[in-house]
Amino acid sequence: MTEPIRFYHRNAIREIKDAPVTRTVLQYLREDAHCTGTKEGCAEGDCGACTVVIGERNAAGGVDFKAVNACIQFVPTLDGRALFTVEDLRQPDGALHPVQQAMVDCHGSQCGFCTPGFIMSMWALYEKHGHEQGCANRSVPSREAIGNALTGNLCRCTGYRPIVDAAERMFEAPAPKAPVDVKALAAALASIERSETFRYEHAGQQFAAPRTVAALAQIKEQAPAARILAGSTDIGLWVTKQMRELGNLVYVGQIAELQKLATGDDWIEIGAGVSVEKAYAEIAKQYPELTEMWQRFASLPIRNAGTLGGNIANGSPIGDSMPGLIALGARVIVRGGEIEREMPLEDLYLAYQKKDMAEHEFVVGLKVPTRGGARANLRFRTYKLSKRFDSDISAVCAAFSFIADGDVIREPRIAFGGMAATPKRALHAEAVLRDAEWHEATAQAAMLALGNDYAPLTDMRATSDYRLEAAKNTLYRFWLETRTNRPLPKNALDVRAVAPAGASA
Repeated sequence: MTEPIRFYHRNAIREIKDAPVTRTVLQYLREDAHCTGTKEGCAEGDCGACTVVIGERNAAGGVDFKAVNACIQFVPTLDGRALFTVEDLRQPDGALHPVQQAMVDCHGSQCGFCTPGFIMSMWALYEKHGHEQGCANRSVPSREAIGNALTGNLCRCTGYRPIVDAAERMFEAPAPKAPVDVKALAAALASIERSETFRYEHAGQQFAAPRTVAALAQIKEQAPAARILAGSTDIGLWVTKQMRELGNLVYVGQIAELQKLATGDDWIEIGAGVSVEKAYAEIAKQYPELTEMWQRFASLPIRNAGTLGGNIANGSPIGDSMPGLIALGARVIVRGGEIEREMPLEDLYLAYQKKDMAEHEFVVGLKVPTRGGARANLRFRTYKLSKRFDSDISAVCAAFSFIADGDVIREPRIAFGGMAATPKRALHAEAVLRDAEWHEATAQAAMLALGNDYAPLTDMRATSDYRLEAAKNTLYRFWLETRTNRPLPKNALDVRAVAPAGASA
């Protein structure tokens, strides 16, 4: 049985019955709804010209707004949600929204192609900071927060400064005459909320959106080949760039149990459906050293849509989340049928695109140790090397941790992405560090041992030699940032004369 896709758009509940399962939201907007303000630039979630805002009813009865890329989101995932585009910002009397007026006043638009996407990213920020009519919790974000909100939008004309100026200026204007009525919107979304699995079919391709983990497990047992869809930030490109047929899809974005996010005494527990943005925000409370990696993980629209569980389940060797999580000792929980099992995250990855999961199994969640007890003395860093600061794929992603017992290293953990066919620990380098004193000679010996841990490949992002040398240098940087400045022991080799190029003691 198939049901219509129901969502809120242009002040009304819409129903779609005959769209292909993998029809993108961008295609729907431009070709069906004739909302052509949303543009196609890259069709892979990179440029931000297609940015729209999705509204989701939250547990408190309100609505959360998040900017996402319409070009890689599939229309059936809109079911039960609200969709906003640049057309929705027009005021009843034809006036511009404060976000739009600020762009005019600050000359933030030149050719104009990217402007609607910027406007929607800015509008999501505007709503997040409580700038609807009569809100008592108004606040103005910092320039850094504005820059973070705009990481998913590219402009070739302006140099960005006037756009950032406009993002500051928009908070100075009076609230719009017709703001989003969040209470009415929440009621509209509640009216189309489903309690059972949503099923949609077109041309023989099926889309199922279960509401419980048990229902998901049952679907995967009955149809193990059905592909799990979460944030669509990777799978979406399989359609828009590779023109692949995906088969039947099981969407996990409506399962409340997979949205669990809680920090206890021993573990941070993260459901597989938690967005990358929310997951990193929680982990960074315990490990602020992850803040830069969080900000450099793709872009905000990608982090809003993509899930940490999906990134882990995908297991890309160049995925940025895994090295840091492995270095922290994270554990992953997978389920098949009624059976759940737990393992260290690094044990999930067996070979390139091969994981320790049966076809009917799926990732349920992740556990990250908290920083209490002996881990209060944890030394931890992550480093990302890429050609652009943000919205770029790593050439090398490094993560290091150990527990400092005075000057002695306990429980060292080193993990890299981009260095092997999977995210992988550096066991030889860890053996050098284990129970040794943390000084420069130790660091240099561990750097040499990395050559026994990795034989990286050469590709468009970096050569094999660059990757190995860069990996060694990140370990040396870790030493520079965590050393105690005590002199070398008398019996230690003084290797400062052969420090990596550009490094200093």
